[in-house]
Amino acid sequence: MIDRAALTDNARPSAAATPRRTGLSKSRIAIFEQCAKRLWLSVHRPELAHEGAATTRSFRIGHEVGAVACSLYPDGIMIDASTGLADAARATSEALRSPDRRPIFEATFIHDNVVVRVDLLLPDGDGWHVAEVKSTTRVKPYQRADLATQLWVMKACGVSVTRASVRVIDTRFVLETLGDYRGLFVDVDADEAVTSAVAARPAMVAAANDTLASDEPNIGIGAHCSEPFYCSFETYCRRDLPAPPAWPTTLLPGAAGKALAGTLAVLGIDDLTQVDPAIVTRPLLQRVQQATLSGTAYHDAAGVIADAAGWSYPRTFLDFESIAFAVPRWIGTRPYQQVPFQFSAHIDQGDGELAHAEFLSTDGNDPRRRCAEVLAALPTSGAVIAWNASFERACLLALADHAPEHGEALRSLAARLVDLLPVARRHYYHRDMRGSWSIKAVLPTLAPEMDYQTLDGARSGIEAQDLYLETMAPDTSAARHGAIRRELLAYCERDTLAMAVVLVRLCDPPTRATTVTHYQDWPEGTLPS
Repeated sequence: MIDRAALTDNARPSAAATPRRTGLSKSRIAIFEQCAKRLWLSVHRPELAHEGAATTRSFRIGHEVGAVACSLYPDGIMIDASTGLADAARATSEALRSPDRRPIFEATFIHDNVVVRVDLLLPDGDGWHVAEVKSTTRVKPYQRADLATQLWVMKACGVSVTRASVRVIDTRFVLETLGDYRGLFVDVDADEAVTSAVAARPAMVAAANDTLASDEPNIGIGAHCSEPFYCSFETYCRRDLPAPPAWPTTLLPGAAGKALAGTLAVLGIDDLTQVDPAIVTRPLLQRVQQATLSGTAYHDAAGVIADAAGWSYPRTFLDFESIAFAVPRWIGTRPYQQVPFQFSAHIDQGDGELAHAEFLSTDGNDPRRRCAEVLAALPTSGAVIAWNASFERACLLALADHAPEHGEALRSLAARLVDLLPVARRHYYHRDMRGSWSIKAVLPTLAPEMDYQTLDGARSGIEAQDLYLETMAPDTSAARHGAIRRELLAYCERDTLAMAVVLVRLCDPPTRATTVTHYQDWPEGTLPS
């Protein structure tokens, strides 16, 4: 539906041209509310953007969630915009006037050079229910603003809106029948914040248009560069800034470290090497600063040995890789439930040898029961060592509930879990860790030959998830599928071997040769317990 003339010429000016007034949309107004400079650049200099993988993932999830939301209304009408937004608006008008009132997807409205496309427009008595579909589990402020933009345009177009809501994912939903997603969403109705935002839309639109018709705004770096979204123009905006110090105060870890860095920033201090040690009072922060200044690692081997003294053999180093779908794919799973699809385990008998066991499911089926079965063959005694063990514990207990036939073995593993991360945090810091005690930060400082950067394919948990999703794609070739399996196996194996090596080197014993024996999906009972 069109309230005024069709959109003005959207042609982008060249870098040297005078910016022209350009049509706005819901997303462009949201960008403007984050940063006027970002809006200007996205319209007039889009080639300067550097989109990250996180943005791609967010779009993928959003499209999947939107498709499922539409699938709940099989009689709905999809408004096609392939021939232009003006045509889409006219098609929307026809659908609204039709005596056969049906749900409308991507209903398109234009007012005052602003275009909105409504996710769901549902018949509601004599009017319409506007539902803005989101992949989040709670409503965020920018989502209320998105809804307000839609309502403002639709009101101007004369649409009778009887209800407006943000439709988010209900994490209480459990998939009971494949393809049946009734109950996946919950509506949060518009509140006073939305009403206030609707009233502010005319001024917001005018300001956004003024920005686009002017020169590039002079806006510096700040918190708005990452809230509520990461800005793809940050590299461009930082191009003329002085190089940051080699050891900035932002490396100080934890809430206390960030608070101190913020206090120092107010004083104009951003270089950790220039901070008076007298004002760094917390022991952890003192160790970080001293190691940074001296270039010598803080390493309390005796403390590590004491903390690990009760970790009995055989020691099982365990790590999971998991996936969390916004839209559940397997029976009995919830939205965003962490489902382990892979694990690696290195078993140290205390004799200088390591046995390796692993599991990886890439057939697209629910991996939990088979994963539980293979886990149940791990040693039934001895410490189970993880890095940030709360995650492994949660995975083990969830698998125990899902596969009760292996519940006793998995709960035993969970009960024997110990955490290597806090031990490292208490007793070790190398300045090259740059304020982080992730295994990927610690490992290169103790075993540089094992740096994750030497791996092909996945080098982080997020990259492992991306590769796992690629194995499930119907267009992934058999050769590519096989290559991904090898990359995932190598990555997860590196995680647990890293823990074993890090513990040895934190304890700082004489160097010893280590033999690794590989077992993959081994039959129960073949490993010593």
